[in-house]
Amino acid sequence: MPRHTLSVLVENKSGVLARVSALFSRRGYNIESLAVGPTENPDLSRMTIVVDVESQPLEQITKQLNKLIEVIKIVELDGASVQRELLMVKVRAPLADRAQVLQTVELFRAKVIDVNTDTVTVESTGTPEKLQALLAVLAPLGIKEMAQSGTVALARGPRSMSGAGTLRSAS
Repeated sequence: MPRHTLSVLVENKSGVLARVSALFSRRGYNIESLAVGPTENPDLSRMTIVVDVESQPLEQITKQLNKLIEVIKIVELDGASVQRELLMVKVRAPLADRAQVLQTVELFRAKVIDVNTDTVTVESTGTPEKLQALLAVLAPLGIKEMAQSGTVALARGPRSMSGAGTLRSAS
């Protein structure tokens, strides 16, 4: 099935996330990735939802989402968008293997964020494919623990969902 990334601008209120995710659940669609956070407007939040569905069910879902009062705007992000995820991974790294871990970190332009006698914790941002490749290289060393965020995305260029212009700080 094709992978679709939806950017959904919603009111920043409690319960909105539950209503949106329930809409997908009721129709039997699994959300592959979900990230929610504030926008430049404190009254609004942006949900980035990645889902594997055909075009017809996606159209039905977006129509249902638009019926929710708290949903302001929905945009399907295509190739003209910037998408990233965050990965933090704790890798077994005794002194004998530490050089290999550090070389891998450098190769993937990742960052070491914690070191102790037995492990190294690495932070990396990028596309899901880049993060999977990093994990594949680190796996033989022994991944002790990991956490990965959902996709966050913005359209490229001057396009904006909020139409509010740019955020200006008070001087």
